[in-house]
Parts: sequence; structure tokens; C-alpha cells
Amino acid sequence: MKNEYENEVFFAQYAQMPRSKEGLSAAGEWHQLQRLMPELKGKRVLDLGCGYGWHCKYAADQGAAEVLGIDMSPKMLEEALRRNRDDRLRYRVCSLEEYEYPRDTWDVALSNLALHYVADLEKIFRKVYRTLAPGGVFLFNIEHPVFTAGVDQDWIYTPDGKPKYWPVDDYFYPGPRTTHFLGCEVVKQHHTLTQILGGLLDAGLRLEALEEAQPPQSMMNIPGMKDELRRPMMLLVRAGKT
Repeated sequence: MKNEYENEVFFAQYAQMPRSKEGLSAAGEWHQLQRLMPELKGKRVLDLGCGYGWHCKYAADQGAAEVLGIDMSPKMLEEALRRNRDDRLRYRVCSLEEYEYPRDTWDVALSNLALHYVADLEKIFRKVYRTLAPGGVFLFNIEHPVFTAGVDQDWIYTPDGKPKYWPVDDYFYPGPRTTHFLGCEVVKQHHTLTQILGGLLDAGLRLEALEEAQPPQSMMNIPGMKDELRRPMMLLVRAGKT
């Protein structure tokens, strides 16, 4: 997996995003993701692609017994250690593909906006199933297939610069999609809805909840936020291991 987050230009731009500066309260999907969170008190929590560690710190604050956040970007984990430290919280430089996923170890596995960088999603799902303890929960947020199938992941604009419509093409052709994001060319992986949900079921997980992210009413005054209701950007999924 290419690591754009080690690019100085990209990382500097990422640091200026509201969710980077303000944390979970500035993330438009948080009001839905938080509602899908299982009970975390006393639980062992694994965060796949933890970034600045906001969700790790949330789990620790909720009373998790142990939290491990992994991310392939040393820069991201430097920020995590600066912003979100806790005695029950560990960070480790490691990609989702490289992590060993020890069997029956974690009660909860989280992943927020990291899985759309993974090419072999089904393989990760099987590993998550292996590492979850019986009764464990896998909760993730991934870019929606309608978004990743968007042409250049951008709107078609009117002559005066207003978003006209969101074009979708090559939907049933999964694989890498190059887009311009935060001043850099970024490669993401497009997966169809069938791949995402079917991959979970094939791995042995049970689908428990499914939501498409919508920003809360309190954010509707932010420029461009109303356009987020014109097409889905994120898919929130909760699955369980019986």
C-alpha cells in the first residue's frame, strides 16, 4: 500500500482539516459511528489505521482495558502520541496487511477511513474474524462505493462553479482509482457494495448494522456540507463474530 501520509505536502494539508485539528466532534460521521459503538468498558480494542488516535483515546476514555492502534505512517503516530496518550493505549507502526492478527484476542476491532486503501479487502476481513474473540464486534467506516466509483472523485460543475451532479463510472470494475486529494495524487481502492458486505459474510461475520453517513444538522452551515446529502460519501458497517 502506498503511504501518502508520509508525503510532506499531503501531511501538512491533512493537518489543516477540521477533523485533524478538532477531533471526533468535527467529523461529520461521528454522530452515527458513535451510536454504533459497542460497550467498550473492560474490552480489548484494536484500531486498524488509527491515524491521530482519536478513536483509540475515545475507547480508553470509555474504560477499555487495552487499546492498540496500528498505522503504517510514523508521522500519524507521532501526532497520536502527542495528542492522544493514555496508560492503556499503545501505538505501533504497522500496515493492515502486515499485522499478525493473533487468534481470539480482541473484543472490538475498529477501522475509520482506512479500508479503502486496501486492495484485498476480503483477506483483511478473514484476518479480523480470526483475531476477534467470540462475541467480538467489527465496526468500520469506509468510503462508499458510489464515492470511490466517482469520476476523479469530484462533481461535474456548472459554468459558474456550482456542483451539478456526481458522475459514477466503471462501478463493477474494482481496483485502484487515482484521485487528487489535499494537493497530491492519491490512490484508493474501489470495492463494490457486494464485495464489502459479501466479503464480511464470507469471512464468517454477521452483519449487525449498516448506515450511510449523513452530516448532522448542526454542520449544515459549513460551505459545501449540504451537497453531502446529494450522494453518499461513507459507509458505516457493524458486524459480529458469533
